[in-house]
Amino acid sequence: MTAIELRSVTVERDIPHPPEKIWRALTTQHLIEEWLMRNDFGLDLGHRFQLCGDWGHVDCEVLAVDPGRSLSYTWNYAHDDPAYRLDSKVTFTLEPSGSGTLLRMEQVGFRPDQKQAFGGAKSGWRVHLENLEKLVAGLD
Repeated sequence: MTAIELRSVTVERDIPHPPEKIWRALTTQHLIEEWLMRNDFGLDLGHRFQLCGDWGHVDCEVLAVDPGRSLSYTWNYAHDDPAYRLDSKVTFTLEPSGSGTLLRMEQVGFRPDQKQAFGGAKSGWRVHLENLEKLVAGLD
């Protein structure tokens, strides 16, 4: 059996705010809801949570936490149609930059037959990270 080549979506943004503010927006339930989706997120390793939208929900589990630097969790979407069913991993990485923070988001796990899911993630993450940047700008 040959291995299937999985595709990934990567979005980077240079955000003119310190990593601590962005980390707060990435890891606080009510803030996550403002830029991403309703959720029952918890920062503990192994914590299982859901991100909920009008279309349904994704099942997630916290895989890795390096406070203020990186966060990884599964992003799994159950669907009867294999083209939409997704078993993936999302990783956020924060690096201080001259103007604030370089935020990198990578979602890995798209199969070649998942063109809709891949395209949706590419456009969706850009919008979500724009919303994140607007939210962070308004935080104290």
